[in-house]
Amino acid sequence: MLTLDDVIALSDLTEDEIDAIVEHEHCPEIVAAELGNYLVHSPDGVPLLKRMILEDIAAAEGRQDYKHALKLRLVLRHFVETHPDVDVAKASA
Repeated sequence: MLTLDDVIALSDLTEDEIDAIVEHEHCPEIVAAELGNYLVHSPDGVPLLKRMILEDIAAAEGRQDYKHALKLRLVLRHFVETHPDVDVAKASA
């Protein structure tokens, strides 16, 4: 039986990246880890994940939670650094 930690480790995403999916999709962490794993390994998934994080940043800024927006920007930076196949123009469209 896999634990949540096992699923996160297998997802090629960090816990913070998975937390961004949780925030965006309003789903349990295990579901977000599975969704993230699927997306990060699918052709259009990496740009979609980037877009989710960008939308989370916009939502945080919209409610004036600048500390959380900054944390999400750091999550986004790490995500882009570790998944260089992100097409900036495509992901922000």
